[in-house]
Amino acid sequence: MRYDVVIAGAGPVGLLLACELCQAGSAVLVLEQAASPDSPLKRLPFGLRGLNAPTLEALDRRGLLDAVAAGQVLKPEKGPPPPGTAHWLSQPRKLGGHFAGIPFALDNVDSGRWPWRLHSPVGTQMAVELQALETVLAERAQALGAVILRGAGVPSVQMGADEVEAGGQALRGRWLVGCDGGRSTVRKQCGFSFAGTDPEFTGHSLSVELEDPTVLSPGRHTTAQGMCNFNPPGTIALADFDGGAGHRQPLDRESAQPLLRRISGREATITALHLATTWTDGARQATAYRRGRVLLAGDAAHVHSPLGGQGLNLGLGDAMNLGWKLAAVVRGEAADALLDTYQAERHPIGARVLEWSRAQVALMRPSAGSRALAAIVADLAETRDGATYLAERVWGVGQQLDLGHTHPLVGRSTPDFLLVDGRRMGELLRAGQAVLLVFDAAASLCEAVDVERARILSIAQPAVDSLGLSALLVRPDGIVAWASDGADAAGLARAVQEWTGSAGREAIA
Repeated sequence: MRYDVVIAGAGPVGLLLACELCQAGSAVLVLEQAASPDSPLKRLPFGLRGLNAPTLEALDRRGLLDAVAAGQVLKPEKGPPPPGTAHWLSQPRKLGGHFAGIPFALDNVDSGRWPWRLHSPVGTQMAVELQALETVLAERAQALGAVILRGAGVPSVQMGADEVEAGGQALRGRWLVGCDGGRSTVRKQCGFSFAGTDPEFTGHSLSVELEDPTVLSPGRHTTAQGMCNFNPPGTIALADFDGGAGHRQPLDRESAQPLLRRISGREATITALHLATTWTDGARQATAYRRGRVLLAGDAAHVHSPLGGQGLNLGLGDAMNLGWKLAAVVRGEAADALLDTYQAERHPIGARVLEWSRAQVALMRPSAGSRALAAIVADLAETRDGATYLAERVWGVGQQLDLGHTHPLVGRSTPDFLLVDGRRMGELLRAGQAVLLVFDAAASLCEAVDVERARILSIAQPAVDSLGLSALLVRPDGIVAWASDGADAAGLARAVQEWTGSAGREAIA
């Protein structure tokens, strides 16, 4: 069978991309190597993931946030977090996050630094279980018509002039997207360059029983040999600065015991080892996210250490950016050149996250210089300016794409405008189409839209707070493509032509 798009990988990135494409009318096949979606590594405590502001906004804009929030790890009404949950999530003083284990307090963050962010029911961060998130996304993708085949990876790829054959199973698509992780077969088979830096350490995540848990101090601690993070009663993460030599090496109780004692510097005794996995801080990024009819997203396009939990959010951002663009090309309503903006917009964000990860590794090294630098960063994190800077990066609220326009709002995630009739901006984007909001009826900007070529939800209505704008155009992914304090009809027309990539128009007064 021939599909519009074949997606390799049924992780969160591949599933969200499938949702985006199917909602826009594409026929989508998702191939997943694992026979089952269940895995102990996706459940607590190893499956704990933090979602940042752009991800939460994306889920809200597609009507998925409530379902995801139902499975969040921390809820005030549920009391303390489950055993093994990261220690920083249950501190007396509410924390906003951390950088290389150095926390910053929520009450030190000055949200007034981001004047474009309006009050919204959508928050800036949420802790969820990976398996619960994947379940929500898989159910939505299948409800929208995506076909998900498990136990069916992509061992080989054949690229043709107008289609791609994946896996030698006569499963063909006009486009192939590799969302198949850091060891992506699609990336390797299709000749993408994967440049970056080799690992400095091996990370070991362990679920154990300890003879005496009080021998280890809860929390994250740098030691003479690396780093030890202990979340009672038996969840342990170790960073061994061995150049990545221990990655994917089998680990049993007998070998885990000396490793724990060496890294922690404590005489802890493991009585049982239930689960173990390894990872590294190797940081690599595809130099190009597209080769012909093949594209990359998520870990297939970029890998780095999980420090700070940026990887999942980065990948989901890829899916939101790519989905509407690829769907417009599939429908024949946009030229292939629209896909070039995926590379232009997402590659710099990926590069910045890799640098953020490398900077954290620099603070964790078991050296006197790193310890001194970490102490200075800890002092800065206690200041209002320092905490606000860290929050902006960790929460993703300062993210802005360079779309070649001078208005300060263009390229940012749209504010969650509240219209006088009670509708929110997030709700207006549920259909996955561009939205034109005209707050000032005197501007008469709706007529500037080419009704034959622009598939836009156009609304002329005041907002409770319009931030002084007369109108703005928001892309299907929630990014502001154009904004004006006056009646810039020519600018709107250019933005519509450049960014909507679709046809037909629905107008609602």
